Amino acid sequence: MPGPPRTSPWGVVIATAVLAAWACHVAYALGPHGPSGMLGITLHGLLQTYLFTGLFITGHDAMHGTVSPRRGVNTAFGWLASLLFAGMSYRRLVVNHRAHHHAPTGEHDPDFGQRSQSFLPWWLTFMFRYTTVLQIGVMAVTYNVLAHVLQVPEWRLWAYWVGPALLATLQLFYFGTYLPHRGPFTDDMAPHRARSQAPNHAWAMLSCYFFGYHWEHHESPGTPWWRLWRQRDERIRLRSEAQR
Repeated sequence: MPGPPRTSPWGVVIATAVLAAWACHVAYALGPHGPSGMLGITLHGLLQTYLFTGLFITGHDAMHGTVSPRRGVNTAFGWLASLLFAGMSYRRLVVNHRAHHHAPTGEHDPDFGQRSQSFLPWWLTFMFRYTTVLQIGVMAVTYNVLAHVLQVPEWRLWAYWVGPALLATLQLFYFGTYLPHRGPFTDDMAPHRARSQAPNHAWAMLSCYFFGYHWEHHESPGTPWWRLWRQRDERIRLRSEAQR
C-alpha cells in the first residue's frame, strides 16, 4: 500500500517558484516590452507552455498532499494552480484523480477509461470530460478583461496565454497520461497498468516534470514530482539486484 505523502519544506518553496515563474513570465510576455521577432515569440511561447505544464503538475502534487503537510496549504496551492492553468475546478480534479488512482484504466477511470488507443480521439474525449461551463465562462471573462480593459494585443494573448495553455494539455496528457497507460498492457505495468519511460532524467524533466516515470508515481503517489527520478533509480537498482 502507498505510504503517506513525503512532504518536505522544499515542497512549498518549489511550488511557489513554479507559480512565480509562470506569473512573471506571462506578465513580461503580455506586456508592451514583451518578446518580438519570430524566434523570440516562438521560444518564449514554448517556455510559457512549459510553465503552464508546471502549473498543472503543482496542482496535481497538491491533490496528493505533497506540497505541504498542512491540508489547507495544499488546497490553496491546488486551487490557485488549477485556476491559473485554465480556470479549472480543483475540487472536480481531486475527485476524478482519486478515481483514476483507485483503478487505473478501469471502466470507471475518468482519465483512461476510454477504449480508444489513438491519441487524438482519446485527448478530445479527455478534454470534453474535464471542461465545464463555468471554466469556459472564467476563461472568456479573463480574455476580454485582458484584451479590452488592459489593452493586451490579442496576438500576444494567443501566443503567450491561449496557445501555451492548449499546448500544455498536449504535453501533460501525452507524456503524463496517454503514453504511460495506453495498451497493450505488459507484465511490467502491473499492478498499476502504468509504464515508465526509459531512464533519462534530463528528458523526463523536459518532457513532463518526471511524470514519464509514471509507474513510480502510481506506486508512490505520496512522492512529489521532483523526487520521482529517485524512485525510478531505486526501482532499477532493486530490479538489477533481483536479477543477479
